[in-house]
Amino acid sequence: MEQIYFDHNATTRVDDAVLDAMLPYFQQEFGNASSRHAYGRVARQAIDKARKQVADAVGVQPAQVIFTSGGSESNNLFIRGAADSLKPSNLFISAIEHPCVLKPTQELARRRCDQWAAHQLAVNAQGQVDLGAADAAMHAHKPELVSVMLANNETGVIQDVTSIAEMARAQGAIIHTDAVQGLGKIPVDFAALKVHAMTLSAHKIYGPKGAAALIVDKRLLLKPLIYGGGHENGLRSGTENIPAIVGFGVACELAHSRMAETAQRVSRLRDHLEKGLVVMGATIFGAAAARIPNTCYFALPDIEGDTLVVKLDKAGFAAAAGAACSSVNPGQSHVLAAMQVDPMLARCAVRVSLGSSNTHAQIEDFLQAIQRITAELRHISSLSI
Repeated sequence: MEQIYFDHNATTRVDDAVLDAMLPYFQQEFGNASSRHAYGRVARQAIDKARKQVADAVGVQPAQVIFTSGGSESNNLFIRGAADSLKPSNLFISAIEHPCVLKPTQELARRRCDQWAAHQLAVNAQGQVDLGAADAAMHAHKPELVSVMLANNETGVIQDVTSIAEMARAQGAIIHTDAVQGLGKIPVDFAALKVHAMTLSAHKIYGPKGAAALIVDKRLLLKPLIYGGGHENGLRSGTENIPAIVGFGVACELAHSRMAETAQRVSRLRDHLEKGLVVMGATIFGAAAARIPNTCYFALPDIEGDTLVVKLDKAGFAAAAGAACSSVNPGQSHVLAAMQVDPMLARCAVRVSLGSSNTHAQIEDFLQAIQRITAELRHISSLSI
């Protein structure tokens, strides 16, 4: 039985063109980019090319791209690196941030409880940051650092980062956005978002795991998390993962060139999926908000999400009960809790995130499987009463 992959917000298959670009740097071109000989120069040129490809994808200069090992490292580099460079004050994040923003923020406040104060920006029932409440909060507690994701990894809801950035800048704060889920799905322009820093990751856009970037304003001061040989303008020491960086560059170039076509196609698939789910009585979280085109986060009342995902897996469909990052900590989604979704409904949440290889026929088969599985589960439930 062919397994159908509907979990592209967790990770993606490496594109053939990306893999082809990476392969020479595992064996033939294996040099260290810090070496002065020919092998090293080839490696350095490969990094320089990838840096420009990443920069071009979000409209910045190559010098603004700091390569890291993943989105989690990039987010930590901003929060901890900026905090160590500033006078302690107030740090604001949205209530729906990825754990790799939420956890370092909590840790910063815990370790320096008499210095840094962490605040969360509330969201409405659609999962959008409440702009009025955010403005009031920033006036009540003048922020030094602010981080708000561009698109939520669970609901797919897009945040008005530009408006939040304007509020933050008006207070003299530094503003960052985790744009990992937005890249390749919607236009991402660093200048238009008015942020000081932005996180990107390769493996969400058909690139390899182990490559990501923090895009920084040239005037932003950060302290590194990793000290050593001074790689990446002194912000991220360590011998560069050249194959992954090369793959990241190619993936960015492809994502940028294919975005409009792919977004239109997967949006049609997502709309068809949601129409079928609504007929079955599903709730679509964030349905009234602007969302990235590939994401559907739904719940069928009285059908527990974890159970449905396991049944779907056995039927040949890979979906997710919430976010992949939380799979080791089962429980209610903090995103749905922030949206004030009833806990009983939140337990039923399932995320489908589509990709470039998915088809209309797969959506039809998925809807039929959902209908069959839910009927079976409800029948079993009725027998146990």
